[in-house]
Order: sequence, then structure tokens, then C-alpha cells
Amino acid sequence: MRICSIDALEVLDSRGNPTVEARVHLDDGTTTVARVPSGASTGAREMMELRDGDPKRYRGKGVQRAVANVNTEINKALKGQDVTNQRGLDDCMIALDGTPNKSRLGANAILGVSMASARAAAHVKGVPLYRSLGDPDASLLPVPCLNVINGGRHADNTVDFQEFKIAPYNAPSFSESLRMGVETFHALHALLRKEGKSTGIGDEGGFAPDLTDNEEAVELILAAIEHAGYRPGDDIVLCLDPATSEMWQDGTYVAFKSDRAALTTTEMIELWRSWIDQYPIVLIEDALAENDWEGWELLTTELGDRVELVGDDIFCTNPTILQRAIDRGVGNSILIKLNQIGTVSETLETVQLAQDHGYGAYMSHRSGETEDTFIADLAVATGCGHIKTGSGCRSERIAKFNRLLRIENELADAAQFAGLAGFRKAIASTAH
Repeated sequence: MRICSIDALEVLDSRGNPTVEARVHLDDGTTTVARVPSGASTGAREMMELRDGDPKRYRGKGVQRAVANVNTEINKALKGQDVTNQRGLDDCMIALDGTPNKSRLGANAILGVSMASARAAAHVKGVPLYRSLGDPDASLLPVPCLNVINGGRHADNTVDFQEFKIAPYNAPSFSESLRMGVETFHALHALLRKEGKSTGIGDEGGFAPDLTDNEEAVELILAAIEHAGYRPGDDIVLCLDPATSEMWQDGTYVAFKSDRAALTTTEMIELWRSWIDQYPIVLIEDALAENDWEGWELLTTELGDRVELVGDDIFCTNPTILQRAIDRGVGNSILIKLNQIGTVSETLETVQLAQDHGYGAYMSHRSGETEDTFIADLAVATGCGHIKTGSGCRSERIAKFNRLLRIENELADAAQFAGLAGFRKAIASTAH
């Protein structure tokens, strides 16, 4: 099936900022659509979004130039090509862009077309997107990691660390796991109200109260788990994303919201050790900053056999950087964000590289999201075992959960749920 034409539109993401909606039209009349997310806490090595920079429109954040690149150069280059040749389409756009970070055409322009093309290919094959992207027998539903307290760059509160998440792993199915997580989210809402704390939410749908310190966030979540009728550690475990690159200044970790003293790399590792000793934590994302490679090596040696150590800013869904980490023994898992690398093909390549070397792959949304559910299918296609896509509210987050519920229903008896194994593979790999 050939591409008849490609076009794009400037639409809005969950923060009210412009983003790219790309549309691929096939010669049988089919049209498929994809919308591109955007991050706030971003790694320095991410592919580059193309923004207009015109202060008179959307405070400079417009994407009309990226849209124009889809409508002109990309459309011309891909028109008439086989839509099922995902790698060929993506490589063509990469070559057309001609920069190492997709900055000329814009990673947002390229990714939108790449995702919409993948949807079109699934239509041509007559299979769901998760079957088209992955193994024909893909059936593993991920553990939903709900971001129930927001801080850092994702909330206007006093909490330095960016994400405090719950992972309801001890369930027979994805749907039951999600129910446990949402019930805990509502229990936390009631607990915060009882204690007179704000129940306003951050960018990703988690609560954003002012707290005395980061530990109070953990203690509140543990209490909420119990109030919801579940057992911390046995039914629901904790995952963290402190986003420490935001704190990295001249070789130390400086809190930017509280008056906590600056910590050295060694002291940060000891902080995480004490938290792992005290709390049921199974995963820490960006435990150290993206440029602290020597620290990451020590962190992995010290704690890699106890917890999944996920690299986000440090790896940027980039297979070249991930290979460097594998060679140096840095981390044991990688966060997967489509827009960090900019094409579906490169994303799948990165996941495969991680899994081939025993690293975990942790599927992720961005803080600036859309109603697009591509990552839900991608999580099942890759069998990655765990996903973070927000909390128990905000429709752009819930849309991904609802898509996973539909996939589980469609798979029926063939559906499997990852459970604790969704986290433990990476830890077992490090231990050996």
C-alpha cells in the first residue's frame, strides 16, 4: 500500500502548548493520525523539537515551521513509498533532515509522521498496532506505575523530587492492577484533604501538595495504600523519579525548592540506600544526573542488585548511548520515550538492544501529552512489562490506561500480566 500524501496540523498538548498532529493518507482512502508529546524535564541529548520562536504566537512555542516541513519536504520525499516499510520511511526522513539531532526538520515533525505511518501499516496488515509493531503473539500487559505525587519541574510546590509512583503488581490482570492503583489514588486524595493539604494536581495528574520534605511524600503514599486496603510491599510497591539532573550543579546535587543541604554523589547513593532499606522501592529513575557517569557506575555496583536503576536523561532512548552504558555497566534499565529519539524504528531498536543485554525497558509518556495512545500499544508490542503514563486523573493520561484495558479485553484468555517480573528482570541481570 502506497502513501498518497502526508500533511500536518498545529494542535495543543495537555499544557496548552502547540504540538504536531501528522496525518498519513493512503491510496485506498485510509487516513491515520498521530500526535507528538513534549517534555518539560528534558535530557541534553534528546532530539530537538522545532519551535517557531515567534513571541507573538504562543510565547514562541508555535510549531508552524515543523508543520510546514511535514506538508512540503517530508510529503514530497515519502509520497508513493510503501507504508509498511517503517525502517525505510524513518531512514528517509533522517537523511532528509541531515542533522545529528533532527533539528532542521524537527524531531516533532519526523516523529509525528513516523507514528502515523506505523498506524497506517497496521491498517494495511489488518492487525492491531501492538501486533504490527511487535511479535505476532505479543500479549504481555504492563504494570501501571501511577505518578500519585508530583514535584520538581512538574508542580508548583515545595517537593524537590519529581515523581512518586505506586506500582500495583500483585494482581491477576492489568485491569485489577489498575483498579488497585486508582483506589489508592483516591485514598490519597481523602488523606490529603483530611490533613488539610492541597489536592491540586501537577502536570501528570498526581497531587502536588506542599510538604515538609520528600520523605513525607513517601509516608503519605504508604498510608494511602493501607487506607485503600492493600499491603505496601506485598500488593503495591513504590517507584521514584527524582529527576536529579535538575539538581546537578558543579558536581553536587542542590535542592532547588527546599533548604536541604547540597549532597555529593556518594551522599546521594547513600540516601537511596537508606530509602531502599526503609521503604518498598523497586525502581529509581534518574537516581543520579545525566552527566554523572562515574557516579552511575558506582550506583550500579552498590545498588543494582537490589533495585531497577532506570536511565532517562542519561540515555535519552538512544541506542548509541545505551551501548556505551552496557559496555561500562551503567544502570540496568532504560526509559523509553519516543520523542527523545524521534522515530518508531529507532525506538524499537533501542528496546531490542536493552532486552538483548538483560536491561529493563520502561515505557513512558511525557509531561506534555496528548490523547494519542501509541505508547500503550508499544508497551504490549515490546513486552516491556511496565509503563508510566500519569496518575488516576487527566484524560490524556487515562486514555493510555483505557487503551490497555481494551487490548486486554481483545486478547481475552491470551492476555498475560507482567506482575513483579516486570521489574525484576533488570535487577536479576545486574546481580549476575
